[in-house]
Amino acid sequence: MRSLAFAVAYWTLSISYTLAAVIAALAPGRHATSWIIRRYVKRMVQAMHVLAGIRIQYRGDDHLPEGAFIIASKHQSWGDGFATYDRFSDLAFVTGDHLEKFPLMGTVLRKLGAIVVNNCGGREARDALKHRAADAHREGRKILIYPEGNLAKVGEKFRYRTGVWHMYRDFDMPVVPVATNLGLFWPQESFRKNPGTATLEFLEPIPTGLPKDEFLARLEAAVEGKTAELIAEATGNPVTPAVRVLAPDEAARAKAVPVTA
Repeated sequence: MRSLAFAVAYWTLSISYTLAAVIAALAPGRHATSWIIRRYVKRMVQAMHVLAGIRIQYRGDDHLPEGAFIIASKHQSWGDGFATYDRFSDLAFVTGDHLEKFPLMGTVLRKLGAIVVNNCGGREARDALKHRAADAHREGRKILIYPEGNLAKVGEKFRYRTGVWHMYRDFDMPVVPVATNLGLFWPQESFRKNPGTATLEFLEPIPTGLPKDEFLARLEAAVEGKTAELIAEATGNPVTPAVRVLAPDEAARAKAVPVTA
């Protein structure tokens, strides 16, 4: 019943606030649309708590630097975005173009200044990330990105992509890694919700100036290591490193390659 109640609230809130945001998008600037979306996010976090029984606790606020920075987060659940967005007053976020399949969402995303990139990656996605992230950087906004580019099951991880490093290098901004175990309570896009206390933890910032390989290795070690610890903390099981699996686009390419004898 919790899952059903939350599903009804999810779609009711999503449809009503999206319509309101589209109307707000007619006003000049981002303020009106941003105000609507912040109310939507807050109501969703409340619904997660009251209806689904999922409480979000935040740790590591003392690790957040002053000014603009990049947030590089583990992505286990559709709830990740709500939980993180609710923590900041003006957050630009990188999202795949899958959100544009929902009616009117493209209009809202553009008005919010979201950084929409092709889910399949490639040069076009890198160029979009570069130019749209530069707009957010000029405005002094914090930027949220999911370095794996896809929702990962609990206990799994994808290759960490280089888009976050390009922003880190080009904008000379520190990166705050984020670990979470929310996937235990709201797995990926699942209808079923599991009540409990989920944790989203901000980790020590990665300073600017590192070369690509060192930066990516440090980011992955921080996010995956702490995520494994948070999962173990919530389940009572031993700390188990995540298993690397192929991302959807990698699996599709591998399937398309003909097998030769």
